[in-house]
Amino acid sequence: MNEHPEAGDTGADHDALHAASTERIDVRVGELAGRGYDPSARPSNERTRTSGGYVVEDGPEGPGPVPYVTVVLPCFNEGAHVLEEIDRISAVLDDSELTYELLCIDDASTDDTLAVLRAAQDRYPHVRVLPFRRNGGSGTARRIGTQQARGEIVVWTDADMTYENERIPELVRTLRDDPTYDQVVGARTTEEGTHKWARVPAKWLIRKIAEWLTKTRIPDLNSGLRAFRRDVSLPYLRLLPAGFSCVTTITIAFLSNQHDIKYVETTYAKRAGVSKFHFVRDAYRYILQVLRMVMYFEPLKVLMPPALWMLAIGVVKAVVDMVRHPFYFPASTVLLVVSGIMIASLALLSDLVVRSRDGV
Repeated sequence: MNEHPEAGDTGADHDALHAASTERIDVRVGELAGRGYDPSARPSNERTRTSGGYVVEDGPEGPGPVPYVTVVLPCFNEGAHVLEEIDRISAVLDDSELTYELLCIDDASTDDTLAVLRAAQDRYPHVRVLPFRRNGGSGTARRIGTQQARGEIVVWTDADMTYENERIPELVRTLRDDPTYDQVVGARTTEEGTHKWARVPAKWLIRKIAEWLTKTRIPDLNSGLRAFRRDVSLPYLRLLPAGFSCVTTITIAFLSNQHDIKYVETTYAKRAGVSKFHFVRDAYRYILQVLRMVMYFEPLKVLMPPALWMLAIGVVKAVVDMVRHPFYFPASTVLLVVSGIMIASLALLSDLVVRSRDGV
């Protein structure tokens, strides 16, 4: 997933891609999992509705019974392999006792991703498609997908074949069987992403900052594989940024509001296709978002330490100045003390606003 300034293909272009891709997808679906879909049985009465300016496409049979699980699958230019990911997720959930829907979000892809998703929707009864008219980014796709979800439990994952999606039923069962947890995260034990030499230390540093600010051990701050209770997440969705740091945001939002998170170890494979992660830009956004989230929920943890340090240094310096030059305080001493008082006042005022706020 990535942000893209241009809008996706027009409806006519997507229809042409859909028709051109149908035969190829029919063959591929027949190869996958031995599901035995009949191409001649493809329904044509697709149903669409609009929500928040986005088109939401239900399956040919309509929304159907309310599922227990909604898997949100954001897709941006994943046409080459998204069908395999859909089949992998569908197969493992079909073999479980869980009722589910797979909500595939096309983020204004410029390849044939939407055509593949529409064709897959005809074959897989639990697939719904939500196409964006313009690129919104990973965070926007996950936010709107969660809002549109009909399941009590929402699962986030990626369409790039990296996450161990066979573990999805395990994550969901943990939430179902243990009401003390509100979120379960797949904590990756390996790093297979691009720029590994820089990503590993950067992610470690960001994770340590988040642990210090939330006073909680966080094995994996930005894993894209997670399951959580939809009703618990709804107040925090408006805080999600458009980009990759949305997963960091939902983690910190839960922890800052005393919602317990369980971590289970998972593997992480090399991604299919081209990564859309930009190290410098996205690392900066991660750090900024961590600080922003803690400022939003716990401003004292960010503002009070520097305020106290400035006050302490200013007072010590004032005592030294008094000994050396009685009744004379340099401008630097006054600046330290006044700045410390101002920042401490801002910290207390910010905390008052947070404590008096209704909801999030």
